[in-house]
Amino acid sequence: MTQPASIATGDEIAVRFNSVTKRFGKTVALHEVSLAVKRGEFMTLLGPSGCGKTTLLNLAAGFFSPHDGEILIDGERVNDVPTYQREIGMMFQNYALFPHMTVAANVAYGLKARHVEKPEIGRRVGDALALVKLTGMEERMPRQLSGGQQQRVALARALVINPTVLLLDEPFSALDKNLRGSMQVELREIQRKLGVTTIFVTHDQSEALSLSDRLAVMSEGRIRQLGTPQEIYRRPCERFVASFVGDANVLRGRLDRIDGTHAVLAMGVAQVRVPMGSLQGAAASAPVDLYVRPEHLEIIEASGPCARSGTIVAQVYQGGHVDLFVECKDSSPERLLVRSAGHQAMTRWPIGAKVGISISADEGVAFTTA
Repeated sequence: MTQPASIATGDEIAVRFNSVTKRFGKTVALHEVSLAVKRGEFMTLLGPSGCGKTTLLNLAAGFFSPHDGEILIDGERVNDVPTYQREIGMMFQNYALFPHMTVAANVAYGLKARHVEKPEIGRRVGDALALVKLTGMEERMPRQLSGGQQQRVALARALVINPTVLLLDEPFSALDKNLRGSMQVELREIQRKLGVTTIFVTHDQSEALSLSDRLAVMSEGRIRQLGTPQEIYRRPCERFVASFVGDANVLRGRLDRIDGTHAVLAMGVAQVRVPMGSLQGAAASAPVDLYVRPEHLEIIEASGPCARSGTIVAQVYQGGHVDLFVECKDSSPERLLVRSAGHQAMTRWPIGAKVGISISADEGVAFTTA
């Protein structure tokens, strides 16, 4: 069952999508999507390619118009309002800097288009470049900048107009891992400092979890779940979200009983308690699939009471943790991934070791088997 995106009310809402549908020919890119973005919120649209997240962003920007539904910015319906009148700042995936203009001219472009006085332009450009730590580079050309510096220019250009909403379309995808991480931290600091409402598009789960106040997980033109990063990661409401966001193991078991707000599952010779969630109304002994994160599994001695038993078939050292792959031929068709903190697991559980697996209580979600 999908979880609908709730719509908040009142002056706290900066951007609202009300039952928005968008079609491209016979293809329906968005199916009656409703979403409310609060003022000052960092909202992320997360999903695989083709899920509709960039289409939703482009609708907010005014590059497309919806076929049905309405879009409101600051309470004003903007379905037919052109982009330049929406007071939005847009940062594109490829930065879209003007190659023949200096850094300062690129940043000033939106202000000149709005006929801001020249002294005011100079002051605001200087402030914007200071904000993104590019003071002193006003006269450089884009080709003289690194990828990270070009990204900062694009961000300064989007922010200098004091936008009502900042729209970011996968802005970190072209950066290497280390630079991407540092730019994520800086962007979040700037966003918090300015308090600007931000809608961010990405397909990178770790990026979405680390940056967002809330995120909307999308698939096939619909919002599948809306919530905080912790809610999405720890309590996915459907199979797609559980499998798309982060790593997850799927273990087959059966429902033993409902105990208050929890379900008790029989997993091998062990019992596991999980939040009742979608199992409400399920019959006792019904087959269930338990989705559990690698860090919520623990390797134990094979002789102990375990949910699964198997053999260590691979180890992957990741610095701060070790990924252990366990083959459970009799009970699980796929290898289970166990994430063990530190490095001791490399020697304690060598390849070929017979082991058991236990599951942390309350740290999985279960769905009845289709």
